[in-house]
Amino acid sequence: MIISSIDKQKNYYLCYLNIMKKLYPIGIQSFEKLRKENYLYIDKTSFVYELVKSGSYYFLSRPRRFGKSLLLSTFEAYFQGKKELFQGLAVEKMEKDWIQYPILHLDLNTQKYDSPESLDNILNMKLDEWESLYGSNPVEIGAPLRFLGIVRRAAEQSGRRVVILIDEYDKPMLQAIGNEELQDSYRDTLKAFYSVLKTMDKYIQFAFLTGVTKFGKVSVFSDLNNLKDISMDKRYTELCGITNEEIHHYLETDLHILADTQGMSYEETCQELKECYDGYHFTFDSAGIYNPFSLLNTFDSMSFGNYWFETGTPSYLVKLLKRDNYDLHQLANDKATSDTLNSIDSSSKNPVPVIYQSGYLTIKDYDKRFGIYYLGFPNREVEEGFIKYLVPFYTSIDEGKTAFYITEFVHDVEEGNYEDFFIRLQSLFADTPYELIRDLELHYQNVLFIVSKLLGFYVQAEYHTSDGRIDLTVQTDKYIYVMEFKFDGSAEEALQQIEEKRYILPFAKDNRKIVKVGVNFSSKTRNIEKWLVKEVE
Repeated sequence: MIISSIDKQKNYYLCYLNIMKKLYPIGIQSFEKLRKENYLYIDKTSFVYELVKSGSYYFLSRPRRFGKSLLLSTFEAYFQGKKELFQGLAVEKMEKDWIQYPILHLDLNTQKYDSPESLDNILNMKLDEWESLYGSNPVEIGAPLRFLGIVRRAAEQSGRRVVILIDEYDKPMLQAIGNEELQDSYRDTLKAFYSVLKTMDKYIQFAFLTGVTKFGKVSVFSDLNNLKDISMDKRYTELCGITNEEIHHYLETDLHILADTQGMSYEETCQELKECYDGYHFTFDSAGIYNPFSLLNTFDSMSFGNYWFETGTPSYLVKLLKRDNYDLHQLANDKATSDTLNSIDSSSKNPVPVIYQSGYLTIKDYDKRFGIYYLGFPNREVEEGFIKYLVPFYTSIDEGKTAFYITEFVHDVEEGNYEDFFIRLQSLFADTPYELIRDLELHYQNVLFIVSKLLGFYVQAEYHTSDGRIDLTVQTDKYIYVMEFKFDGSAEEALQQIEEKRYILPFAKDNRKIVKVGVNFSSKTRNIEKWLVKEVE
């Protein structure tokens, strides 16, 4: 059968109208609302059933906006016995009983935690709500004892054990990073509160805790040895997020419309989605996971964007990087053990576990022999967004002027305006407050890394460090820049090193103009002191 171009256009139009009617669950955290109002749902209920039938106490760490709250809401509907909400889903064929249990659902994501009272207030509010249902006892003083009494009474009054769901258990601890006194206060409160999960085991049917990070050792989880952490369990890597297979199963028509809207081929569209939003690996040798928030926003608007970053980046990440004097160059190729990634010691000076668990780094490779994970940025959205976010914290550029500076830097190298480029680079160091720089040489290298990354999003730029050598190679349509940087040396020395080590040899047969640049950074002036440029004839 031959299909005319007119018929194809009609089919596309009908498909487009159908998609316009589709509701994407952006920001929807209620499973009941999602199902009753006919939002798109990517079926994860087989995992729900498996977890319920194979264990009782679980913890899952995933980055923000990855569907943790919706997952807990799904558990809640399941344990409420609301069979009608699961019609047509995998669990409908698995579950036969649909028993209703008493449920205690605590969400710690709804509060700004800036004092000990802020945590006490939200706990007391929730305890008051539960006590209105199950009663109270005047001898139960303090949050842990009140919680204990509620669990016991809920089980005794209903004749069924209790289901406990805790969302963003770690939010107070994360917001208190950098304030040890406040963090200690939150730790003591939460440690005692969560201990009920162990002491009241005979009254508890099921418990599931989620968060961005896992604080271990002498922290919140130290006594909860009955809690199974599935964050790096290969069986459950697809529990939150969206796989490539799920995209093609649930969003295949949407893919074609997105391609048509963007003027791209189907193959190009799939590749762009992958480069922008795929790449999360929560264990080694597992399929990549797409960021669900960014992916669904892309289909909703029918355009690509940095949706995850537009919702905000937590400031505690930069606090950690600067507190620990972290070499930003390591972001692209850092290493860690399983113990390091899987648990955060709040007293540790290593920011990598928090950055990983927050979703800004992911597993790229694994050395099975030594148990070493190799980390890197999961995708372009994260890499570009995070680097741009760092700019005002490491340079004198105001947050709102980052895009302007990037544009000017790119134009400078594309047009061969290297004098303007280095004048602009000088300005990045000129106004940096003294107190913000603990290690001047590391600060200098971090700024160069940021600049090279920013350039690399628009032109080919590479920045390398090894044995004290710093070099930056930038390639445009017209120019190849080979730069050597010295710290408390001389620009002449840097230029000579380019000559002696024949850094331009790989570009000898290239038709583009080659420009050699030697640069010296002075610790006395705290800035670029001098640069020398030599064009290759």
